Amino acid sequence: MYKLHTWLPEGGNEPDSLDQFDNLEKHTQWGIEFVERYNKFVKDRTEIEISYAKQLRNLSKKYQPKKNSREEEEQRYTSCQAFLAILNEMNDYAGQHEVIAENMSGLIFAELSRYIQELKQERKLHFQEGRRAQQHIESCWKQLENSKRRFERDCKEAERAQQHFEKMDNDLNVTKADVEKARQQAHTRHHMASESKTEYSNVLQNFNKEQHEHYYTNIPNIFQRIQDLDERRIVKIGESMKTFSEVDRQVIPIIGKCLDEITKAAESIDEKHDTQLVIEAFKSGFEQPGDVEFEDFSQPMKRTVSESSLSNSRSDGKQESKGGKSKGKLWPFIKKNKGSGPEDFSNLPPEQRRKKLQQKIDEINKEIQKESDQKDGLMKMKDAYIKNPQLGRPETVDPKLAEIEQTIEKLRQESQKFEAWLAEVEGRLPVRTDQPRRPSEMHELQSTAVNNCAQDRESPDGSYTEEQNQDPELKVAAQCEFDDEFDDEEVLAAIGTCKAMYPFEGQNEGTIAMAEGETLSVIEEDKGDGWTRVRRNEDEEGYVPTSYVEVYLDRNTKGAMTYI
Repeated sequence: MYKLHTWLPEGGNEPDSLDQFDNLEKHTQWGIEFVERYNKFVKDRTEIEISYAKQLRNLSKKYQPKKNSREEEEQRYTSCQAFLAILNEMNDYAGQHEVIAENMSGLIFAELSRYIQELKQERKLHFQEGRRAQQHIESCWKQLENSKRRFERDCKEAERAQQHFEKMDNDLNVTKADVEKARQQAHTRHHMASESKTEYSNVLQNFNKEQHEHYYTNIPNIFQRIQDLDERRIVKIGESMKTFSEVDRQVIPIIGKCLDEITKAAESIDEKHDTQLVIEAFKSGFEQPGDVEFEDFSQPMKRTVSESSLSNSRSDGKQESKGGKSKGKLWPFIKKNKGSGPEDFSNLPPEQRRKKLQQKIDEINKEIQKESDQKDGLMKMKDAYIKNPQLGRPETVDPKLAEIEQTIEKLRQESQKFEAWLAEVEGRLPVRTDQPRRPSEMHELQSTAVNNCAQDRESPDGSYTEEQNQDPELKVAAQCEFDDEFDDEEVLAAIGTCKAMYPFEGQNEGTIAMAEGETLSVIEEDKGDGWTRVRRNEDEEGYVPTSYVEVYLDRNTKGAMTYI
């Protein structure tokens, strides 16, 4: 216990107490202020952890690849994937610092704040009790002092009265009555001195008892409780410091896992894989150019073209193309055109063109699927209206269905156009036949024919040989003959009839216009490309969208079958 009091005798019998209450009060107040200071330190550390975690999260978010941007395309490279993994791990790393802040706030700061309030209240009670004990012993001491002074005064008065009585008794001139009066006065003073003595003795005994109890029981107990309070404070601060360490230690394994994942991501980088992706992304598809032939300008050259040179230029141009010496070989050395470029991506190298065309076809197919899903939903809605008329009128859905059908048809035509270009790039051009082409094939044939015609009109040296004043017969011989395939067609028998649900303008080559409600003969059913071949009045044939008509096939040809 805090034994801070001493006995200092004065005059042999007057004790004085130096209990050091002021010193203890100052020390315990400092102890509480120290706990508050440490608690403030924990709070500042918590705020730092929260701020650090927030900055880490913002950093991770800042460098995340943006959607629909070049950065998202770069994620196919292993180095970019590793960097993305590091960003994700940094986000988890920030989460652990948030855990540190949360645990410090709950396990240390909040707990110490509550404990400080309890400590202040308990300390206040102990010192109030000590002050009361001190005031009590001081009161007893004053009572003892008063009793002692009274006893001293009464003794002196009794002694003076006794001396006065003896003087009066020895004086012959004093009457007997005066002597008796002096004797009574002396007797009274002696009696008062005796009572004062008894009172002083009792007060002294009581004071000694109170003093003994004060210094050996009350004050030691109060000091002991103050000592216990201070020791508990010291233990508490030590436990809080230990918790401060444990809060960090608990997240070290998880932080270690984050660092291990970062190392793992770094080790997953494959330089061969990344460079191969670059090769696949930028390879042109061109063959390596051959040797440049020597041109002998010392020999005279015939640069005029005779009337029979057209056929020669055709054969020479084809041989040059096969030999790998055409103009196309110079593509890698031609600067790219600025802007969006042609629709068929013909300005790109073959391999890049193939990828762009395939990407475009995939996008169109997604749009077709989206529209088809929307159509299915409307069809279900129409069926629900038919079964339950109170829900709505079925015919209200028809305009939207027609609009979707037109959109799907346009998308299919667009897809077939790009598929034709893709087939051209991949060397899968369809073989010419005597059958009339469907509208989806016409664009491919035309573009192929035009290209072939252009090649046939090219001379061996790359110059264009067809002149404006060329003989008409020569021009006819140089033209492509793909239109002739529609002549002398075999007349096909009708296999059923169809009724137009919607009007169709038939502006594309190979199609036929029809009015809403018109009935036509079906001579070739839909082969899966969305077109049905029909005839009007035995002399006009063409294709119409299958989704625009109701088809009724004869039983003797295709069986009893009706479809929309």
